[in-house]
Amino acid sequence: MIAVALALVAALAYGLSDFAGGASSRRASALGVVAVTYPISLLLALAVAPLVGGEPTVSSLGWGAVAGVAGGIAIWWFYLALASGPMSVVSPLTAVLVAGIPVVVGISLGERPGALSYVGIFVAVVAVALVSWESDETVVGTEHPRFTAKVAWLTVGSGVTFALSFIALGRIEEGTGLWGLAVSRVTATLVVWCVIGAVWRGVVWPTKSMMPVLIGIGALDVLANGALIFAYQQGMLSLVSVLAALYPAATVLLAMIVLGERVGRLRLFGMIAAGVAVALISVAA
Repeated sequence: MIAVALALVAALAYGLSDFAGGASSRRASALGVVAVTYPISLLLALAVAPLVGGEPTVSSLGWGAVAGVAGGIAIWWFYLALASGPMSVVSPLTAVLVAGIPVVVGISLGERPGALSYVGIFVAVVAVALVSWESDETVVGTEHPRFTAKVAWLTVGSGVTFALSFIALGRIEEGTGLWGLAVSRVTATLVVWCVIGAVWRGVVWPTKSMMPVLIGIGALDVLANGALIFAYQQGMLSLVSVLAALYPAATVLLAMIVLGERVGRLRLFGMIAAGVAVALISVAA
């Protein structure tokens, strides 16, 4: 149950962060947003890591570095997709890949969740697919973003690299605290700033008025990834990943309330199915 609770905390924090990041990327470029939020999350991780304790190992730091590289690429592509496409479609479609790939990897590594958990996994994947089924988005006061081929490629790319980041975080061993997370923020920041160096003139930097939101995104990033690391250490890669991948529920709810997006019956059923999946996996755990 501890792993389930931590995975759900990670899912909620990811959902809130994705909504704020996508909204910010419509006022500044995606690179400009992550160029600021990643160093913030790095400083916060370095501040929290000594309080959490743990002894870093070469393996934990190495997996943290891999997670950061994959995550840096993933978040960049993901913010680009959110900024130019329908938020309530991009986020859930990415989640299908984020959920599915670690499940396959976990099972291939010998995990056997049990019959009820398999049902929960299936329902969870179906849930995020249903939430993404209807692509019409209504954004009050702006144009209707379309799910173009470019947005589709960005979405798939971000889903695969996010999944790789999840898998790497799942390899960080217990007792090493949040030092692996701190290293992941270092490598993620380096990836982002290398990209910025190549496209400097195309970067639209956030304004000072956006700083409170950016600080919040950085804090949510640390909370989400920290909770996910500890969840993996207490549970299976396949189960924890599929629960964390339910983060679109928070993103879609915020898109409904703040941006005025319409949610049809299939999406509503998908969000109900997400709740059923959590219940099934919780009972099985």
